[in-house]
Amino acid sequence: MLRVASVNVNGVRAAFRKGMQEWLDEANVDVLALQEVRAEREDLVALLGDDWVVANDVASAKGRAGVAVATRVAHQEVTTNLGPDNVDTAGRWIETTIETPSGNPFRIVSCYVHSGEVGTPKQDAKYEFLDIMTSRMKELGAMSQPALVVGDLNVGHRTLDIKNWKGNLKNSGFLPEERAYFDLWIGSEDSPNYNTGEAGGFVDVGRAFHGEVEGPYSWWSWRGKAFDNDTGWRIDYHLANKPLASRVTSYRVDRAPSYDTRWSDHAPVVADYDI
Repeated sequence: MLRVASVNVNGVRAAFRKGMQEWLDEANVDVLALQEVRAEREDLVALLGDDWVVANDVASAKGRAGVAVATRVAHQEVTTNLGPDNVDTAGRWIETTIETPSGNPFRIVSCYVHSGEVGTPKQDAKYEFLDIMTSRMKELGAMSQPALVVGDLNVGHRTLDIKNWKGNLKNSGFLPEERAYFDLWIGSEDSPNYNTGEAGGFVDVGRAFHGEVEGPYSWWSWRGKAFDNDTGWRIDYHLANKPLASRVTSYRVDRAPSYDTRWSDHAPVVADYDI
């Protein structure tokens, strides 16, 4: 069994100061994917300790973005090459390959999609990234070996994924143009091949495991009573290709017990894979 956790830490140094270590000590994770790390490799190694093998990609812009994958075993391969230089220097995509207990290779991606902002260059950058990401998703989805894309993808695919979806129909994160990318990866919700792995090679593990329910959400604004009222967004995903999707044994969102115990505005999403 391999336990994989993914979380946008909203600054890993701040997350550890606020209590991330306590969660990590209890989570019993084999693979830890991080987004919005906003720190150097030396910081990650110092925070996580000697039990972890760390692969990371920092953004060229200081204090922005950054992704990482930490594992209990050595990495067979690490790559951050996805597209042109402006994409590959943004600290938003890292792929690692590790050897599973069965001796087979396992590919995992930690991804941090832009948040975007309608009518601005930020939204243009988001669409550029999603276009390039889709090309790579096609390749990963066609692999015969297990492949898993996790991370803060900054899009709610369906109305079930956002509590206040009606109020966000014209906002970045729930635009029809953004949601259409997920249709390419896992199928549209009205398709007979939705979330079977047949439409685009991937299965949304959280939706497959929890079924047709609201949420469970993984991000809540720091402002107001969003967390207390569970007015959240499900924007943190495990997307598994077909060889891996059938091996999911559990999936959960580690929501903090209270607002004052949160160490990020995101909650970790954790899944067990029987490999």
